[in-house]
Amino acid sequence: MSTYDETTLARVALTWLAEPGTRSVWKLAAELGPAAALDLLLDGGAPEQGLRDSVAARGQAGAARAIATEALKRADRLGARVVVPGDDEWPGTVEQLRHLRLPAPRRRVDVETAPPLCFWVRGPWPLAETLERSVAVVGARAATPYGLHVATELGYGLADREWTVVSGGAFGIDAAAHRGALSAGGRTVAVLACGVDRPYPMGNTALFDRIADVGLLVSEWPPGAEPLRPRFLIRNRVIAAGTRGTVLVEAAARSGATQTTRRALALHRPTMVVPGPVTSAMSVGAHELLRDEPDARLVTGLAQVLEEVGRIGELAPVPRGPDRPVDLLDDDARALVEAMPRRGTVDVDDLAARAGLAVRTVLRKMSLLEELALVVRREDGYALAAAAYRPHVPR
Repeated sequence: MSTYDETTLARVALTWLAEPGTRSVWKLAAELGPAAALDLLLDGGAPEQGLRDSVAARGQAGAARAIATEALKRADRLGARVVVPGDDEWPGTVEQLRHLRLPAPRRRVDVETAPPLCFWVRGPWPLAETLERSVAVVGARAATPYGLHVATELGYGLADREWTVVSGGAFGIDAAAHRGALSAGGRTVAVLACGVDRPYPMGNTALFDRIADVGLLVSEWPPGAEPLRPRFLIRNRVIAAGTRGTVLVEAAARSGATQTTRRALALHRPTMVVPGPVTSAMSVGAHELLRDEPDARLVTGLAQVLEEVGRIGELAPVPRGPDRPVDLLDDDARALVEAMPRRGTVDVDDLAARAGLAVRTVLRKMSLLEELALVVRREDGYALAAAAYRPHVPR
C-alpha cells in the first residue's frame, strides 16, 4: 500500500465528514491546514450548527481518520489514486471556484460551491494535463436522436483535434460525447457523483471500464460512495471549472445540465448552446438559457466551438452557399451574365440594351466571359453556357 501523509489523510476525512463544496470546511482547511481543521471539527468546533450536526452524524459511523485510511487502501486495491492541492496532477483551474458566487441562490448547492479538497482518479493520464485542453459537453439524459448525433459528432471532432472531452457519464448526451471521443481515439473524462468503482448508471458499465482504460474517471467522493441525487448537482461545478468551456447540447425545462452551464457562465468561461427544434421539449432549457444569458453563445458545430475555446486564429468559417463562377466577376460582367437569355442566343446590341451597358463595354466583357467558359459565341450571337450557374466544388 502507498503511504499517505497526514495532510492527505485529513483532506480525505474532511470530504467524508462534510459534502464537497462546503465553504466553511474549505475555508478552515485553507486557514488552519487540513489536519488542524479536521481536529477542530472533531472537537465540535465547526463554525455553524448545521456543520456541527453533520460532523456528529457522520461520526456515529466511525472514526474519520480510520475511514479515510480504509478508503485509501481500497483505492490502492482498485488501482485508483488520490490527488490533492500541491500535487503535480492538481488542476489549478478548479481553485477559481473560491470566487464562484451565483446570482439569487435558492438552494444549499448554489451556495456551497467551494473548490474540492481532493480528487479520486482512475486512469492512466495526469489529471491536470488532461484537463488543460478540455471542453465539457453536457445535456439531457432523455436525449433525442438529433441531440445524440450532435453530441457524438462534437465528441469525435474535439478528440480528433486533441481536445479532451469532459462529461458526467450519464445516459443520453453525456454518453454520446464520451463515445464520440473514444471513437476518435482521444481522451475523455467522466466526472462522477459517486465512487470511481461504482458505475452509475449501471447500463454504462462497459463505457466506464473503457474510459478507465484510456481516459479518466474522476470523483470527489471516495471509492464505494453512493450516487445520491444531490451529489450530481455538487459535481457539476467541477465540470464547469475544470474545463476551458462548456457546450450544452440538449436540456429540458428543468435540467442539471443547465445548472452546469450557469456555473460556467458565473466563472466567465466560454459557454455555448446548441439550438434545437422549437417544438422539442428537450431543447426548451437550452433555448431559455440563450434568451436569459447574453454571454451564452449559440453554436451549430465543431468549428464554432473551437472558435470560442481555442486560441487566436482558430476561427470558424462563415457559413455560405456553394461558390459559383459568377461570384468572382465584377459588376459589369455579372450584369451581362444575368441579362443573358436562359435559352437561345442574343446579339451584342440587344445584350447591351438588356444590361444597360455601352456596346464597347459589352464587347470587352464578353471576351472575358468566353475565356471563363461562361458564354459561348455562335453565328447569330452569344449563348449562356451551363457552367455559368453550376456550383464550384474545390478540388
